[in-house]
Amino acid sequence: MSAAAGSRPLRADAERSTARILAAAEEVLAVDANATLERIADAAGLARATVHRRFSSRKALLEALTGVLNERYVCGLEQARVATAPPIAALYRLTELLFELKAGNRAIMELTADPATKMTPMSPEVTAGLELLFRRLREAGEITAPDPAWCCAVYLAIVHEAAQLPTSSPMLGDAAGEVGARADLTYRTVLGALGGGHPHG
Repeated sequence: MSAAAGSRPLRADAERSTARILAAAEEVLAVDANATLERIADAAGLARATVHRRFSSRKALLEALTGVLNERYVCGLEQARVATAPPIAALYRLTELLFELKAGNRAIMELTADPATKMTPMSPEVTAGLELLFRRLREAGEITAPDPAWCCAVYLAIVHEAAQLPTSSPMLGDAAGEVGARADLTYRTVLGALGGGHPHG
């Protein structure tokens, strides 16, 4: 057996351990944002030394959780079909998916947020997908703003602000469900801010 072949089971075991640690971290940190690596190790059913081998510090663990969130953002971009669906439909679907993600990952998003922007840093892959969507929206005549990077910044800022609104806010109107109400508000606001002349219902 070659050295490479012999190392595969070890790598697979390490990947499984890492996945268990991250899953446990999400559950534990959602309840106690200050939980220690030791407590997360206990929740994962792993030796504390194993967790410290994978993640040397709490900062390293949060960086890994940021990566997990970015993978979910990429899945959202794929589900919304930002590259192939009519861009106006992709924008609405993506917005719904983002609020669904926020509802299910609120604690981790808060822990991984950049203090300056109050948002989880996005990977180049996520940024590229968003910019593609806003280029397509402009090409379709749905918006007039010419800079996709600026469009992304505006979009994400509005998503963030809409997510902070209390459920009783009159800004959320009477759209069905909390996710739908926030998505609808964001969608209309973004199109208006970026020069869309006819926000769709």
